[in-house]
Amino acid sequence: MTSTGAIASNRRQATIGLLLAGWIICAWIFGHIAGVFFIPARLNLAWLIIPAVLLQCWLYVGLFIIAHDCMHGSLVPFRPGINRFIGQICLTLYAGFSFDALTRKHHQHHRHSGTAEDPDFDEVPPHGFWRWFAKFFTEYFGWRQFLFISALTAVYVLVFGAQLVNVLLFWALPALLSSLQLFTFGTYLPHCPEANPFIDRHRARTNHFPWWLSLLTCFHFGYHHEHHLQPDVPWWRLPDAHADYLAAAAARGGA
Repeated sequence: MTSTGAIASNRRQATIGLLLAGWIICAWIFGHIAGVFFIPARLNLAWLIIPAVLLQCWLYVGLFIIAHDCMHGSLVPFRPGINRFIGQICLTLYAGFSFDALTRKHHQHHRHSGTAEDPDFDEVPPHGFWRWFAKFFTEYFGWRQFLFISALTAVYVLVFGAQLVNVLLFWALPALLSSLQLFTFGTYLPHCPEANPFIDRHRARTNHFPWWLSLLTCFHFGYHHEHHLQPDVPWWRLPDAHADYLAAAAARGGA
């Protein structure tokens, strides 16, 4: 690709990435405010509450995936300041996480994937789901997050008059469910050792979900081997990377 073509490609990637990030962030903020302050937490509104909680959970996953792209500099290529700024916004909204701290741990995951030095990996067999999730959760959720959420909850309830049940239902519950969703489709399924060994040093496998299911489960992060092979590819381009990988594998098999 010529330099002019590369510049155009990077601009297109940045434009699409920023538009999608803006939509996800604004949708999360709208859903958060509506749920915490305006939707009555009543059983007769379960038809509204359940979809709202599930949608907010999915948008939480989206916040993290945007921040993840920012960690790799793929939201806005070659603009580290913009990536760091937007990534920190997403992680602050998520639970008051530090972008710099999570970036260090995530790059450690890429360097030492599936080993004892990988902060996302539970190296103790038999790699049970709940034990691994507990390790994953406590690796990232600490006193900073607890104090941030507690302080904001106090402000919501004592200053703005939010109902505690709304805070728990539309803020705490989607956040917890999204951490479980991210762990399941972005860590456990891609990196859990199985009878068949991993094919390379990335120790990652990919799912073969259709496009719509891949989007719903983890914003295409389940195409995980492709992500480890090309960490600079943003989330919305991972289906193309997956298709290219399958085509290349088929060509090798037919050679």
